[in-house]
Amino acid sequence: MVVLAASIVSKNGKVLVSRQFVDMSRIRIEGLLAAFPKLIGIGKQHTYVETENVRYVYQPIEALYLLLVTNKQSNILDDLETLRLLSKLVPEYAMSLDEEGICQTAFELIFAFDEVISLGHKENVTVAQVKQYCEMESHEEKLHKLLLQNKIDETKRRMKEEASKIDQMKIEKNRGNKGGFMSSMGSGRIESSFSDMSISSGGGGGFGSGSGFGLTNDIDSFASKSKGRQPSSATAPPKGLGMKLGKNQRANQFLESLKAEGEMIVEDAQPSKLSSHIAAAHQPTDPVTLTAEEKLNVTLKRDGGMSNFDVQGQLSLQILNPEDGLIQVQIEAGGNPGVIFKTHPNMNKELFANENILGLRDPSRPFPTGQTGDAGVGLLKWRMQSADESMVPLTINCWPSVSGNETFVSIEYEASSMFDLRNVVISVPLPALREPPSVRQIDGEWRYDSRNSVLEWSILLIDNSNRSGSMEFVVPPADSSSFFPISVRFSATSTYSELKVVNILPLKGGAPPKFSQRTQLITENYQVA
Repeated sequence: MVVLAASIVSKNGKVLVSRQFVDMSRIRIEGLLAAFPKLIGIGKQHTYVETENVRYVYQPIEALYLLLVTNKQSNILDDLETLRLLSKLVPEYAMSLDEEGICQTAFELIFAFDEVISLGHKENVTVAQVKQYCEMESHEEKLHKLLLQNKIDETKRRMKEEASKIDQMKIEKNRGNKGGFMSSMGSGRIESSFSDMSISSGGGGGFGSGSGFGLTNDIDSFASKSKGRQPSSATAPPKGLGMKLGKNQRANQFLESLKAEGEMIVEDAQPSKLSSHIAAAHQPTDPVTLTAEEKLNVTLKRDGGMSNFDVQGQLSLQILNPEDGLIQVQIEAGGNPGVIFKTHPNMNKELFANENILGLRDPSRPFPTGQTGDAGVGLLKWRMQSADESMVPLTINCWPSVSGNETFVSIEYEASSMFDLRNVVISVPLPALREPPSVRQIDGEWRYDSRNSVLEWSILLIDNSNRSGSMEFVVPPADSSSFFPISVRFSATSTYSELKVVNILPLKGGAPPKFSQRTQLITENYQVA
């Protein structure tokens, strides 16, 4: 099997991303990719097409094609397996499955392709391994940085303590030499820094109630270096010292817990950078953005059945430019009879009931605008409750059984075909353990949180290829109730309401502004109790 190139092209033949794995000239690869759209027939169900020299193995991804160019001697089954793995990686890195989203993450996609294919041959890797390799995180580097920062903080603390001692010694020396207290003067303020130390006179009680001490010309010369600092009490600690002492103490406790438990550092020293990158990735770029989000609250019984099923959704509008505020939003509800809609009080209820159009009661009033970090304006809310167990997207069965000095726990999941679930995490509470549980078999990845005594079972994507899966692990003897409640987290790109934004209607005439729609289903409280 030899893969010549892996590419993403549009349906009209435009090359968005292409990675060659053999020596090939640019003219040749451009010619091969330009010929591909002409070879695809209309209405055919095949996933490959052959020419005299090469074979094209492809898969449609919305308005794009994910394409492998191979030689005709390669094993097509291996090619299809490689294509399937790449099709799972593309949504993980691309912000949106269109030309703009692919081009913005072109280098990330190329790096991911390189982890899957090496010199034209497929590597034995999974989606989770590819993401881990591309992140290139080093626990040793994080530990080294934390130790270095801890030493710096400790050095700063000692320097401030020594500077404070020197100031105190000078004050005591001056008090012994000059003697006598001057009742008309207040106490002085001591401020320490790394470059200079200053003593400035000020009012108010400092050492004692209302009494002061004599200041000499030497002390006045120190006061002249205060550079305009405001006077305050001499007993006040140096500025910022309390904050840094607390930070150093927390770092020491963290390092001591690492040594005691033998764990690696999994948190970055500056987590705000990661959150800022994630927030930037989700910032809207279109003039109008509509977000349909549903939150799922489900409580399943451990012996089977369901005690609660509740879906709450909201459609939010975000407008970047004030000139685009005079608009109306036309939607398509999807026809689910169990969904009950409720418009915002400022919306025209009759217009929505008759024409499925969301507009303000006062047409001359524009929608409010906001910055890219705002959540937007809520236009429509809906709710759905049901007692039908077939509406549950994911069911969990847990079977603990004690055998001798061990407890065997078998957990299986079954996913409905309604949704493709992403970033699934099944958290199983465990009794207090001295060692991590022994995982005998698992479909996916697992992680043991020793601090909270929780075993986390992670599946990146549940689709038609893995609608069911299982995990089996062994722990010391424990009661079956200690493995409940089981918490579940996941997300999906489709919703129960199937609400869609059909069009944006401008009230001031002209062309409608460009808009984008985001649809998301997330879990708010999903448990097996």
